[in-house]
Amino acid sequence: MSVRNALLGLLAQKSSHGYELLAAFKAIVGGDGSWDVKPAQVYTTLERLEEAGLVRRDSDLGEGEEPSRRMYALTPAGCETLKEWFESGAESVRQRDELHVKLMVALISGEGDPYRILQIQRTHIFKQLHDVTAQRNALNSRTELAQILFLDKVIMHLEADLRWLDLTESRLDDIRRQPLPEPELRPRG
Repeated sequence: MSVRNALLGLLAQKSSHGYELLAAFKAIVGGDGSWDVKPAQVYTTLERLEEAGLVRRDSDLGEGEEPSRRMYALTPAGCETLKEWFESGAESVRQRDELHVKLMVALISGEGDPYRILQIQRTHIFKQLHDVTAQRNALNSRTELAQILFLDKVIMHLEADLRWLDLTESRLDDIRRQPLPEPELRPRG
């Protein structure tokens, strides 16, 4: 999910100013621990959405002595972009995996112990799994089901990572016997 599309969705509910959008986004994702978005990112994204014609900026003079705030509203083009987002699949960010790169570099260079790397990662994932499970169990299913569902997804991904570590460890010797990937060298010039 992109912050851009989430802001469009929040603006579909009602016109808002940047701080309200930031607070609403944090509420949806379960706070800073799940997805840390800074106020500057929200305001920069809103400026880009405005430049693209997806939102419009209005001024809210406020009440009494309050200074004016920039209020943002969804445009018809923004509504169409939001609908397109809802109709598309979500890309997985798992295509860039630091652990896989670390493991391959250890195998190629001979400098790192691949079994040790996998064990360190396994310990790291078990700690994450413990922390996320504790966080999930502390939630109230009557009022925080959306956050529970998100944490269930995180837990399932961590469990899948553990299974992948087991599979990879069982195949390390086979990987070592195969030729390792080498870059295709092209002549310069």
